[in-house]
Amino acid sequence: MTTPQVKIAPSILTADWGHLADQIREAEAGGADYMHLDVMDGTFVPNITFGPLVIKAVDQMTDLPLDVHLMVAEPSRYLENFRDAGADILTVHAEACTHLHSTVQQITRLGCRAGVAINPATSIDALREIAPFVDMVLIMSVNPGFGGQRFIETATSKLRRMRYMLDELNPTCDLQVDGGVGPANIGDVVDSGANVIVAGSAVYNDRASIAENIAALRAGYANVQA
Repeated sequence: MTTPQVKIAPSILTADWGHLADQIREAEAGGADYMHLDVMDGTFVPNITFGPLVIKAVDQMTDLPLDVHLMVAEPSRYLENFRDAGADILTVHAEACTHLHSTVQQITRLGCRAGVAINPATSIDALREIAPFVDMVLIMSVNPGFGGQRFIETATSKLRRMRYMLDELNPTCDLQVDGGVGPANIGDVVDSGANVIVAGSAVYNDRASIAENIAALRAGYANVQA
């Protein structure tokens, strides 16, 4: 099983929005690899967050790549707007795309890295035909819509099976996990093949500084890669 270098992608969903620029810059200074931005439309998921204007503002706050997770219906309608706002990675949900291959092609043509996500109840078999064409696969380890949820324990098995599929079809593809990952379980998550870790409340909380929380996440998987 291949496990590429682990990257930490703090999600601004649980950041202090009253001091968002400071929170993002602290994450960058603390060693974050990406900034993760969850776009929700209130239709595909039961919550509404933000759109391209916020992406554009965040792009002006950081030099980190912007990892934009589109939890929206018919995402192909908005891809160019998010690219223009500064997105470097655009991830769409397999469940939201009638013509998934065409949507992935569109992302690639726009010059962004293409990601495809699946919800907890969706089988990895839904990704077999698209896996050779994407740069990242995102396994949701909570039901999408809200931050701070508990990790669904069966996600580690799903990650392991997905990593084996990627080793077969697209070995350089990143495997991302989103939802409920913290220092206590990140070792199991990385051991299961994930190498891009989205962390919201594990990074942005009042228990420690942002840099300390990122360091705790890295320490949590250090023995796995030793």
